[in-house]
Amino acid sequence: MESPRVVLTVTTPAAGRGPVTAGVPWPRGVVTDAARLALTDAAGRPVPLQAKVTDRWADGSARWVLLDWIAESGAGPYTLFVGDQSRLEGRNLAERTGNAVWVHPGAALFIVRPGSCFPFMSVALAVGTGVSPEPSPRGFLVTDGNGHTWLADVRTVEIEAPGPCRSILHLTGQLVSEQGSRSDSLLDFDARIHFFSGSTVVRVEFTLRNPRRAEHPGGLWDLGDPGSVFLKDASITFALPEGRGGELRYSPERGAPVVPYPLPFELFQASSGGENWNGRNHVTRAGTVTLPFRGYRLNAASGRRATPIVLLPGLGVTTEHFWENFPKAIEATADAITLRLFPQQAGDLHELQGGEQKTHTFAVAFGADATAEALEWFRTPPRVTLPPEWVAATGAVPYLTPQATDPHADYLALVGAALDGPDTFVQKRETIDEYGWRHFGDIWGDHEAVYDAGPAPMVSHYNNQYDPVFGFGVQLLRSGDPRWAEHMDALAAHVADIDIYHTTRDKAAYNGGLFWHTYHYAPADTATHRSYPKLLRTLGGPAGLDPNDPKAKKSKHVYALGGGPGNEQNYAAGLALHYFLTGSEQSRAAAIGLAQWVIDMDDGSKTVFRWLARGDTGLASQSRGPEYHGPGRGSGNSLAALLVGHTLTGDAKFLAKAERLIRRVVHPADDVPARKLLDVENRWFYTMFLHSLGKYLDHKAELGQLDAMYAYARASLLHYARWMADHEVPTLSRPDILEYPNETWAAQDVRKFEVLRLAARHAGPDAERFRERARFFFSDSIARLTAFPTRTLCRPVVLLLSLGYTAACPADAAPPPAVAVTDFGRPERFVPQKQTALKRAKLLVAAGAVVGFAAVVALGVWLLAG
Repeated sequence: MESPRVVLTVTTPAAGRGPVTAGVPWPRGVVTDAARLALTDAAGRPVPLQAKVTDRWADGSARWVLLDWIAESGAGPYTLFVGDQSRLEGRNLAERTGNAVWVHPGAALFIVRPGSCFPFMSVALAVGTGVSPEPSPRGFLVTDGNGHTWLADVRTVEIEAPGPCRSILHLTGQLVSEQGSRSDSLLDFDARIHFFSGSTVVRVEFTLRNPRRAEHPGGLWDLGDPGSVFLKDASITFALPEGRGGELRYSPERGAPVVPYPLPFELFQASSGGENWNGRNHVTRAGTVTLPFRGYRLNAASGRRATPIVLLPGLGVTTEHFWENFPKAIEATADAITLRLFPQQAGDLHELQGGEQKTHTFAVAFGADATAEALEWFRTPPRVTLPPEWVAATGAVPYLTPQATDPHADYLALVGAALDGPDTFVQKRETIDEYGWRHFGDIWGDHEAVYDAGPAPMVSHYNNQYDPVFGFGVQLLRSGDPRWAEHMDALAAHVADIDIYHTTRDKAAYNGGLFWHTYHYAPADTATHRSYPKLLRTLGGPAGLDPNDPKAKKSKHVYALGGGPGNEQNYAAGLALHYFLTGSEQSRAAAIGLAQWVIDMDDGSKTVFRWLARGDTGLASQSRGPEYHGPGRGSGNSLAALLVGHTLTGDAKFLAKAERLIRRVVHPADDVPARKLLDVENRWFYTMFLHSLGKYLDHKAELGQLDAMYAYARASLLHYARWMADHEVPTLSRPDILEYPNETWAAQDVRKFEVLRLAARHAGPDAERFRERARFFFSDSIARLTAFPTRTLCRPVVLLLSLGYTAACPADAAPPPAVAVTDFGRPERFVPQKQTALKRAKLLVAAGAVVGFAAVVALGVWLLAG
């Protein structure tokens, strides 16, 4: 049988050659040995290929394969297929020698080892049969807010991804005082260094992390927190050997030619350069905006948005998102180039909050590859487009169909508003200037500003609510439009750096968690991306309430959003899909971390109540408040994150925890009316859990685990689906029960379609009934949303990116066979650890009082007797 062939369209820079990385899905059973994958260019010539399986079907065949090759401009499209023999040729670029790693991509020798200069101990270019000393870094230096200097101390060096086409080294370490000891550290760092066959261009992903916890007094997470670290400058310098300097050439922006420039050279990007460059999005801890000017300055000249390539003879530096991640600076002398990641030119100090990190990505070229053509592949990386028909046919993303075959024009128009029309996500970004190293990649939550009467747009950060990272990825795969990939890449990077709380020093409920979006209907102000700001104290909060006032605890928004990371804001599926598509290890680690967070937050042994009670905390399953552990947003997101963790690692602990949560939250004999699910304001989110429950059934079916737990979950889903089919109505058909009967309710109702569709997938006699009700809710929701003039606001569009695309998928054939289990016992009420502990504490206090009273009486009797 002939192997299926996949045509890969690659958009490359105009000239030269460079590396390409892309994830490709495969149908079950087709790729049993990734080493047999072969690639040919448009002329049919074989292309050396490196392949790594990143996900497998239950039968062990590859579901996702990450490909690396060196492409030539104009050589595509490429054809990928399973060949008769291995197309993987050549040696690994990286080899360990003692405690050092030697990387030989063919034109240079790089040596990296612990304790050496970051990122390399040395760089040597091949000359004849030997090597000669060539450019090497002077090192990475940080100056803190007090003027002290810190150096990068490399502690570990691992070959994370060996290969003949691309090898990745993973470095970890700390910033140590130039004068102090190794134990005196300012920040942690991670770095991934990518080397490519036949090239001396190296890509560096450098992450600076503040491992301290935030103090977050009163549950507020504003800038200026005592856990923050302040930097005056953070920079890395690459230098030529003495006497090797020469003329400088540069290109300031994409599309600009490389031209000579007199030395010294200093380009400083002070702001985004956009129309709203100095807006309130860029407030400091003092609540002021201190950006010095619009755009960038190059010595005496100026411009708006720089993405520079800077070249000396034998040395070159560039970065893909220079202006978007302002402030940035790049400088050059006759023998060195300095890239300032947090530049001293900014004037004000750079604040890394407790548990916050930032990844800076740049490329440095040595020797003959220090050219504009070679570096353009890193300033404007190539994009690979997969055929939507192929992706759909593989089944790697369940229920996905090509956009071109989707008959639902109104749905496509609603989703398409993110890219085209008068209110795109790019335009939203420009409105509040969602740029700068902390903000770039996020989405403006314009729906929160609907009731704002201020002259300037209200700043609200959406973070990753309802997983737009996943939505961007799905729409990319359905359409092949690379604009979706640009949004996906930027938001995934932002979430992994800014929205996740990178510390182990706070309580388990927070450590490693994902922060909420900005507080409803209030400006982010100095809280940036972390829930609600102290500004609410002066504004009075919603309905005039101070969020720290005990009466405010009755406010659903204060209760839900107060404090730090919470289980109801935990979205990992998009990060996993981003990893499959790009190979981003940062996205993979973030997704697994969010799954582990579910386990940790629910672990009673990690709380102060462990001395009084065992058992789970319930923090993984509660929704709206600690008293409700039924179907909800918190339990639904926890279940979904655990399924992602199991997919990425295969670790049974994630699936086991998922199944314990399911048993806690639902039962096939639940009294559904008692859940009061039609109380929309307080229970609208029950469909989020049922949606995740349906995904669990799909996951188990794909694994072939049609066991008693599958039967339990199936019976539970069908039990709730029957109730939905009998009782659920469109939410906006009852506007009188809603506080804000707006467009979001119509978008949320699409999830009712998703639940009933999944129930039909696993049902027997009720399948057609569920499908009919699913079709009704889909059609009704899209029609109602289309009628809203506010349909292009952030939240409804984000919801539809991930919901509703499955409506174009044909109905499934036969459901998985039912499991002969009918006795599931009776529902049991879950009691959180804290509730048990407090009850026992009261008993202990009461017992102590009785003992104390008895002792007093005995003492009195003794005294009287004496």
